[in-house]
Amino acid sequence: MTYVVWGGAAVTVAGVLGLLACALLAMRARQAGLDDAALRARLQRVVTLNLASLALSGLGLMAVVVGLFLS
Repeated sequence: MTYVVWGGAAVTVAGVLGLLACALLAMRARQAGLDDAALRARLQRVVTLNLASLALSGLGLMAVVVGLFLS
């Protein structure tokens, strides 16, 4: 079950890195000085990536907990 824990930890780290990337993308989008429609379009893509990263992180944490329960 060690593999489940370490695999879950790796997936969690990937999700957290995705969340950090979302923060950077959102800050760059706001600093770009775009008009309202273009800013909304860019931030909608960031929100999609944000939700995917959050789900990935959550699944990784679930794998860690399952691995700890089974070991």
